[in-house]
Amino acid sequence: MLSYQHLYHAGNLADVHKHALLSWTLAYLAAKDKPLTYLESHAGRGLYDLGAPEALKTGEAAQGIGRLERAFDPDHPYRRVLAAVRAENGPNAYPGSPLIAATLLRATDSVHLAERHPQEFAALSEAMMPFAVRVHAADGFTKVQELTPPTPRRGMLLIDPSFETAGDYDGMARYIGLVARKWNVGIIALWYPILSDGRHKPMLSALVEAHQGALRHEVRFPPAREGHGMIGSGLFVINPPWGLSEEAARVAAVFGSVKK
Repeated sequence: MLSYQHLYHAGNLADVHKHALLSWTLAYLAAKDKPLTYLESHAGRGLYDLGAPEALKTGEAAQGIGRLERAFDPDHPYRRVLAAVRAENGPNAYPGSPLIAATLLRATDSVHLAERHPQEFAALSEAMMPFAVRVHAADGFTKVQELTPPTPRRGMLLIDPSFETAGDYDGMARYIGLVARKWNVGIIALWYPILSDGRHKPMLSALVEAHQGALRHEVRFPPAREGHGMIGSGLFVINPPWGLSEEAARVAAVFGSVKK
């Protein structure tokens, strides 16, 4: 579906979880003097204005990055990206995962971003203009299949769909299996919502059974508002880099403050 627009949810608790671990992973990969490839299947617009009416309407950013940012060390890659993006775009700017990647990676790295929503693609193209990245107006699942295995083979794929349709859940394990077979050395990270109705559970069971060495990390938090079904955020990472499990534990400790 093309109805989902992340501006209403940018900077929420799930974003903090996902983006903190993404930032750490990309900084870890970029610390080695070897080029890498970063792929993203559902890129969104890349740059968000947390002062926009859409963001203010839900209040999710205030509950998320507004509450937890200072719990991260100033030298954490996530904090460094936030500071760089705000310096360039103003105090209400918030980086989506494409801008996090473009900020942390190097000119020698290859970045491919797919987004099929016309408005989001236009905004993404504008946000990425200062960077040497490739932006594709395409279905992300199809584009990733076309691009894998990439050159360089070292690198990471982030899969971050809206999960608005049952098909996003039902076909995910099979899709990731296809990509993992083609790109057996790639870090493949799937973000998923933890929902009160449990509809994510069959997908996760299939993934865990197929990829027993993967890292599964989840954080729980209160619903953003009454009746809101998302009660947590998860990442499923195939071929997790050394140290990611320990970093995930540190991020979980940050989220412990949400319950207080």
